[in-house]
Amino acid sequence: MTLRSTYLLLAILGAAVPYLFFLDFFGEYGVSVSDFIVALFANSAVGGFTADLLISSFVFWLYMFARRAQTKGTSPAPWIFMLLNLGIGLSCALPAYLYAQASRDAQ
Repeated sequence: MTLRSTYLLLAILGAAVPYLFFLDFFGEYGVSVSDFIVALFANSAVGGFTADLLISSFVFWLYMFARRAQTKGTSPAPWIFMLLNLGIGLSCALPAYLYAQASRDAQ
């Protein structure tokens, strides 16, 4: 298995696994953004993971924009990966970005 195909597999897993938890949450509590945000900081342990994820996501966004500027627009456009990050999570967005970058590098 190539590194590129590994990134693709991890992006798929990174989408599926979090959504199993999200669907369970929404099934139990209903689709409520406010309840979801409260649950993200339900205790110090969860709050720590949430803060870590938010900081890591911000760093990823900075990296994508810096990389795009350095490569004069030949790197993947950051917007789709930002949407993946916000809609699914970093566990999908980061390997999807790396897959897209590896695909461009292979050309």
